[in-house]
Amino acid sequence: MAKTIAVVGAGLMGSGIAQSVAMAKKSVRLYDISEAALEKGIASIQKSLSRFVKAGKLTEQDAQQTLQRIRTGTDLQEVVEGADVVIEAVPEDLSLKKDVFQKLDRYTKREAILATNTSELSVTAIAAATTRPDKVIGMHWFNPAPVMKLIEIVKGETTSEETVAVIQQLSEEIGKETVIVKDRQGFVTTRAIAAHMIECIRMYEEGVASAEDIDKAVRLGLNYPMGPLELADMVGLDTMLFVSENLTEAYGDRFRAPQILRKLVEAGHLGRKTGKGFYTYNE
Repeated sequence: MAKTIAVVGAGLMGSGIAQSVAMAKKSVRLYDISEAALEKGIASIQKSLSRFVKAGKLTEQDAQQTLQRIRTGTDLQEVVEGADVVIEAVPEDLSLKKDVFQKLDRYTKREAILATNTSELSVTAIAAATTRPDKVIGMHWFNPAPVMKLIEIVKGETTSEETVAVIQQLSEEIGKETVIVKDRQGFVTTRAIAAHMIECIRMYEEGVASAEDIDKAVRLGLNYPMGPLELADMVGLDTMLFVSENLTEAYGDRFRAPQILRKLVEAGHLGRKTGKGFYTYNE
């Protein structure tokens, strides 16, 4: 049983993952490169926990105990040694992730499982940076991690069945539902939502309807919680372009980015990162 979990990266996803694991009464160690990043991550966790308390889903005592289960540190070796499972949540850059996993391979006990929270990168390629590829696995969480129920478990070409079973059990103990997918570009969820969002961006580019009306049609007609263009702005249009290019390389023109997406990114209209996106763009 995995009792001690280390989370590498205290950003939006990393802090949410740390909170989710701590709420399941497990010991959590949270790493980032600076105290400022860790303080920001802990502040995000405190804000999230307060919403749970306000909604009546946690008591104030539960929230405090959850925080007490999270230890932070800026020394990677110190944070991860002794952990049963390490969940990496650094930015989606393959070379960065490989570098992190090389260090995790050196610093963690040999039986530790190393999980990556990638949404589309090759788990097999990341595993190749270690001397224990059988213990490397994809563990794709969704934002906000404490609320979203799904974890997409990605089995690399070298991932063992034992590793899959441990991560399935851990996910269940945290209160999540799981699906197991092969290590293919975009897995299930990223591939499906990218196809949907890219087609909606094409409709906007063709003048089929305004951004507001495309989003309204999808929200009310398909019962989605958020419109596709609103979601693209939130994710970041540069991120959308990055995903589109990677999926195009893997699967061909059906994922090719519409010109309007490239134009917006080149103009610095990146959605939530700049406050400018589909809802502020004028041709």
